Amino acid sequence: MKITITGDVGSGKSTVAKLAAKELKLKYYSTGMMFRKLAADMQISLKELGERAKADKRIDKRIDDYQKKLGQIEDDFILEGRLGFHFMPESIKICLRVKTEEAAKRIILESRSDEKFKDLAEATESIKLRRKMERERYKDLYGIDIENNDNYDLIIDTTKIPAVEVAQKIIKYAKKD
Repeated sequence: MKITITGDVGSGKSTVAKLAAKELKLKYYSTGMMFRKLAADMQISLKELGERAKADKRIDKRIDDYQKKLGQIEDDFILEGRLGFHFMPESIKICLRVKTEEAAKRIILESRSDEKFKDLAEATESIKLRRKMERERYKDLYGIDIENNDNYDLIIDTTKIPAVEVAQKIIKYAKKD
């Protein structure tokens, strides 16, 4: 079983993917962790790496190749990342959505946040900018619109649902498939 989980910034992708992986006894992989590690290795912010990725196609290619290879050599896992659905079309494709203000609240509270925001307005604007940059970059690189719900098998709005409940919805869907 291959499950790819994507979604909006702050939608709970990592938390939900880890919960579902544990319950289903699947390995967990994250392209976000790889992107964050790359930013840390380069001693730049996640936002700056995103901006550099617009100009330097090697950054995305590195992460893309990782996903493609993973899909070829592994069978039972959950991959959490923006484009897993694209690189593993045979996977169960899950997309998590969240309202921007709720995402901003979550990110402000999140201890692993790569950026610290002075208030909710600043966090909200940062999320909007990041979504716009990613959407444009993936459209340019791959001709895909990550906002198009037709890309996914299951879409869950996590705005008012706890992570455990979201994970259970994914598990139920995966077991019926």
